[in-house]
Amino acid sequence: MKHSTKLIATAVAAVGIFFGTQKANAQTKEANPWRLGIGLEAGAPTGNLHDVSNFELGGTARLQYGADKGLAWTLTSGYYNAFGKEITVGNTTVKSPSIGIVPVKAGIKAFFADNIYFGAEAGAGFETKGAKDTKLILAPGLGYAGKSLDVGVRYENFSGQGNNYGLVGLRIAYGFGL
Repeated sequence: MKHSTKLIATAVAAVGIFFGTQKANAQTKEANPWRLGIGLEAGAPTGNLHDVSNFELGGTARLQYGADKGLAWTLTSGYYNAFGKEITVGNTTVKSPSIGIVPVKAGIKAFFADNIYFGAEAGAGFETKGAKDTKLILAPGLGYAGKSLDVGVRYENFSGQGNNYGLVGLRIAYGFGL
């Protein structure tokens, strides 16, 4: 009887040690600071771009590094397409060509309330059609970032080569930890 009591006590102690170390490991393990978000972009062109387009649609991928609880660094790239619209000059109606842009931006997300952030990005926009100019991009915005949903609104300004324009955009993204 003493032998079985010792065996049971040893088994209970082993199980207790196993679960105790697993819980301690889970509590001390740091969360991975890297996230990736895949987003759908839609926007209303402003400035010179509004002269030739009424709607922008695109997609982006954003890599994010959580520097601390309230600050994250971002890298964003993808493709925007500003769809050409019909323009009437005199008695002639012509369709403007679409404008494609590949944005490459670095930025920050500063969280000032639970899940609410101010974002700012800067980078370059590479036009894929026409003159194929490169534009400076500056983009402030506000957003909400939950566990897997990131929704943000921003103003994005494209400037350079004497043709400056922008867009008011909405980004809805699915994000996940890496």
